[in-house]
Amino acid sequence: MINLHPIDIEGNTFIAVSVLLPKTNLLTVSNDKGYIMCGALDVGLLNEKLKDRKIIAGRAVGVKTIEQLLDAPLESVTYEAEELGITRGMIGREALLKMI
Repeated sequence: MINLHPIDIEGNTFIAVSVLLPKTNLLTVSNDKGYIMCGALDVGLLNEKLKDRKIIAGRAVGVKTIEQLLDAPLESVTYEAEELGITRGMIGREALLKMI
């Protein structure tokens, strides 16, 4: 099953997507500039093989719901996210606000 819905963070709209798969969930919250995602995100791949795309993204591990993703510290972030001031350890919703 796929769940898609808007969420509001301090007056800014983001899109939350949950893909419920056997034994795991894929979770992401995004806007037109970047996104945060669950542990399925491969930040190394984005930073190395897809560097030319300049993707703004962060990864949180151990999350099972969108709310947990928003409240979790980011375990890793892309180089482009770092340029916006998004850092490892930053809470997901704080990182999203830097993507405005």
